[in-house]
Amino acid sequence: MNSEEKGTTGMTDHRRLRVLVCGASGLIGAVLCKRLEAQGHEVIRGVRRPASARDVAMDFGTDTTIEQWLPRVQGMHVVINAVGIIVETGTNRFEAVHHLAPAALFRACAKAGVGRVIQISALGADRGDTPYFRSKRAADDVLRALPVQWQILYPSLVYAQDGDSAAMFRTLASLPVIPVPELGDARFQPVHIDDLVDTVVTVIAPAIPPGQCVEVVGASRMSYRAMLDTYRQGMQLPAPRWATIPAPCMTMAAYVARCVPGSKLTPDTWRMLRRGCHGDAAPLTRLLGHRPRAIGTFIAPGEAECLRHRAVGAWRMPMLRIVMALVWLATALVTLFAYPLADSLALLGAVGLHGTPAIVTLYAAVFVDAAMAVGCLRYPSRRLWALQAALVAGYSLIIAVALPQFLWHPFGPVLKNLPILAILFILYAEQESWNTSPSR
Repeated sequence: MNSEEKGTTGMTDHRRLRVLVCGASGLIGAVLCKRLEAQGHEVIRGVRRPASARDVAMDFGTDTTIEQWLPRVQGMHVVINAVGIIVETGTNRFEAVHHLAPAALFRACAKAGVGRVIQISALGADRGDTPYFRSKRAADDVLRALPVQWQILYPSLVYAQDGDSAAMFRTLASLPVIPVPELGDARFQPVHIDDLVDTVVTVIAPAIPPGQCVEVVGASRMSYRAMLDTYRQGMQLPAPRWATIPAPCMTMAAYVARCVPGSKLTPDTWRMLRRGCHGDAAPLTRLLGHRPRAIGTFIAPGEAECLRHRAVGAWRMPMLRIVMALVWLATALVTLFAYPLADSLALLGAVGLHGTPAIVTLYAAVFVDAAMAVGCLRYPSRRLWALQAALVAGYSLIIAVALPQFLWHPFGPVLKNLPILAILFILYAEQESWNTSPSR
């Protein structure tokens, strides 16, 4: 077996490398795997749930010993760690995912003689004081101390068309009135994923000196508001109105939001946002041989319409669902507590219901209204919207026949069902692809 097959004599000068990408199912890892495979490298994908022969099972939430990692890194020329989380959920804790598992991985790489290890850390990890940054820095420090050729990359906010964070920023940028937290002089320097992947591909080359820490940032440094405005212009939307949220209000919102499972707004992420995310693009420019992309080029003109529909759809659908839930819930509560029972029974009497049947019908209607409200929030589906449209249309038809005076009532109680039917039609017909990012 030659040295390339053993993977124990450091980097090979051969063009074809055997590369293990940890976090291959994530945004960065997936794009990186495609690029490396396109260049002819043998790529082994480190994922939680293997789906092909080139996948290796791994879980950074639990795999924290050298013994667990040694079999996975044996024979690798390059190992890349692209695993990261922004908030803790379930067994995914910062200390395990960012520190203990990568530290065990790096030590296993040194023991197995891996030629080069690439750590994709985070911009600010070398000086940040949140658990996110501290855990990243702890793993970086372990790698620096090992007898292995290493490169540590510090990417800024990564923009990718299908990325969750980019989708979130585009959604915010598409609002008619955009809420902007009070951030003082915080500045941001987002980097396009193509530049990040170019950097990784560059630093795995044997000719590149090891032991570098590179800030991977874009060419544009700007305020949070300017960043959102640039994304809005890229989606070809008109100028918006802006609403500044005072810092104390954001702080309180962060403490409340952290109680919501999966919320990206927490006290720590709020602190990170206030600090900004920027660096020096000159070293990256020298490494790549060209300047990284400016934020104004992130959205190509041909992508503007599709991304605009996705961004608007991301908030339009939840808004319509919430509105419908409030309509059904308010109807139930008004019937139960606000509108006189005698008047409700008199209206039912006009359609031929009296006594016990009328009371049963009244409270059954309250139950149905409440159930429809819950369905809007918990069980949205085309079948639900069709059912609600049928109910509204049925109510309107009964009223039109039995209580025609409401048709020309000055408050238009029946005519106002038309916009409700329009909302339900939009919910029924809305394309799901506008509201979610494509699967990766």
